[in-house]
Amino acid sequence: MYSILIVEDDDKIAGILSDHLQRYGYSVSTAEQLHAIKAQFVKIDPDLVLLDINLPYFDGFYWCRQIRSISNVPVIFISARTDDMNQVMAIENGGDDYITKPFHLDLVTAKIKSVLRRAYGAYALNNAHSQTAELAGLFIHPEKNELAYSSARIELSKKEFTLFRKLSEAHDRIVSRDDLLEALWDEVDFVDDNTLSVNVNRLRRRLQELGIHDAIQTVRGQGYRLDVNWGDG
Repeated sequence: MYSILIVEDDDKIAGILSDHLQRYGYSVSTAEQLHAIKAQFVKIDPDLVLLDINLPYFDGFYWCRQIRSISNVPVIFISARTDDMNQVMAIENGGDDYITKPFHLDLVTAKIKSVLRRAYGAYALNNAHSQTAELAGLFIHPEKNELAYSSARIELSKKEFTLFRKLSEAHDRIVSRDDLLEALWDEVDFVDDNTLSVNVNRLRRRLQELGIHDAIQTVRGQGYRLDVNWGDG
């Protein structure tokens, strides 16, 4: 399930979009603090952002640049500004697409599906990270952010999967906290150090759902190590 963050100061439009997208199976959040979009983006960690231009405090162009400073997640602008210059500015400030108001909901859905395919799905570049891999009996499915072990299967969030992938690629070796922070967030200085610990503990709990316990080991003062001997018990 892809998650979408709606940044829109018109509650009626935000509600219409949210209801429509949830019916199509998306997980939808609406920005509530329009003066702190970047902080909410980090907290929610969406797969795509629908972003209005005319916002209080700072406009959508500003917030798109702020998002781009920490993430390459797709951003689609939705605005009543119909002139070419604003559409050019949207692309130049990091947007992936542009929808003008008033809009047809089917068009919004089609554009979202198209951008998600380019970013994560069938049109995304094929590389080693898109291939199913196996590690000590654990099957890793990057195209779906899934892990499968024995008869159990779980779907991880984007951050959880990135964290696991980074640890698994260097399994049995220590991965420093800085390396993990850089893998998860482009702008490390913006992230509280405790946030990594929270994400590691969350991943540990998810692995327990597969019957894998104590796989992520803390190496005090250095980082973390993935112990792949979960099949030896």
